Amino acid sequence: MNITIRKYTDKDIQKMIAIWNEIVEEGIAFPQEDILDESSAREFFGSQSYTGVAEDEKGNILGLYILHPNNTGRCGHISNASYAVSSSERGKHIGEKLVLDCISKAKELGFGVLQFNAVVATNIHARHLYERIGFKQLGTIPKGFRMKDGHYEDICPYYIEL
Repeated sequence: MNITIRKYTDKDIQKMIAIWNEIVEEGIAFPQEDILDESSAREFFGSQSYTGVAEDEKGNILGLYILHPNNTGRCGHISNASYAVSSSERGKHIGEKLVLDCISKAKELGFGVLQFNAVVATNIHARHLYERIGFKQLGTIPKGFRMKDGHYEDICPYYIEL
């Protein structure tokens, strides 16, 4: 499968909403609890430093990422990102392509670090991917993430110097 990572356009919004909301509704990875509608999605994706989509050769949007500052001022050189891959497309290394493109884009935008604040400890596939790419785990925050069913899981912050 030939996958291209590119900047999103307005024609991608509906598929992006479906992919993003699928992750939110699963309740096991993203901190957000509210799903996006067209208006909130346009504002949300448009407010990022960069929003990229993974597109196959048929023009199907399979996943996306958002990239933005993790903080401001003296910590403004640290970026943060989130990744979403459609459940029907997982296991095809699309997430890896998104992360690698995001690292490149973060460097291009002048960030010096990419940090993930809250990788859920049970998200083994994401954690293995980040570690394989070279991210370092900073520690563990016990019970830092409330799962959809109400129980708490640990979170693991990760970072990579760009």
